[in-house]
Amino acid sequence: MAVAITPVIGITAYEEDARWGPWAERASLVPASYVHAVERAGGAALLLPVQSPSLLGILERVDGVIVSGGPDVGADRYGQDAHPESQEPRVERDSFELALVAHATRSALPTLAICRGMQVLNVARGGSLLQHLPEVVGHKGHSPKPGEFARHGVDISPGSHLARVLGESTAEIASHHHQAIDRLGRHLVVSARAADGTIEAVEDPRLPYFLGVQWHPEEGPDFALFRALVAAAAIDRRTGLREAERQGS
Repeated sequence: MAVAITPVIGITAYEEDARWGPWAERASLVPASYVHAVERAGGAALLLPVQSPSLLGILERVDGVIVSGGPDVGADRYGQDAHPESQEPRVERDSFELALVAHATRSALPTLAICRGMQVLNVARGGSLLQHLPEVVGHKGHSPKPGEFARHGVDISPGSHLARVLGESTAEIASHHHQAIDRLGRHLVVSARAADGTIEAVEDPRLPYFLGVQWHPEEGPDFALFRALVAAAAIDRRTGLREAERQGS
């Protein structure tokens, strides 16, 4: 009898000061909306805390990965001095996630990079970032207020993987970011833009599922990106199981 396969999706975690009850500690955490989105898409979520890049063997235990949102990527990672509006870099997290993206690329691990995650993806491929987007586009429409998501449309590139997943040529999205992609990284192509020209999604067409979006799809209501990630991860897992069975026979 066939056994149902539940793909395991690793989600990179924040490392931040947090408080619960009387306790205030440095914590590894991620917004629960990521976990719920993976579960709704048919996967099982596994948090990947910030740790030494030497421990990336953990990725052998997952079938797909989400590079989550968070603070700005350190400007030194793409050869620039920090802008006055740039946030304090999370050095250890940058190191871990940049190495993770490189590993995911080499192993063709199904990957969905969200907000900061898309910027990490671009920097890992040798690209650069606009450090304070309002100075470039002339407005704060991508991050209107602290703790609030902007709601705006994006135009999706025809024929892109993103277009096939969403089944649309436009989408309404929830975003909050003051940085964005400037120079595009190696082998990445733009698959969505905002009306002001800001790059809102990228993908690597050489790989089965390797997408980055500048918005937060975990905020719903459309979880198509997560369903497609889980589906791609399930294919990878079945392939891996068949290979293991073949080698063991």
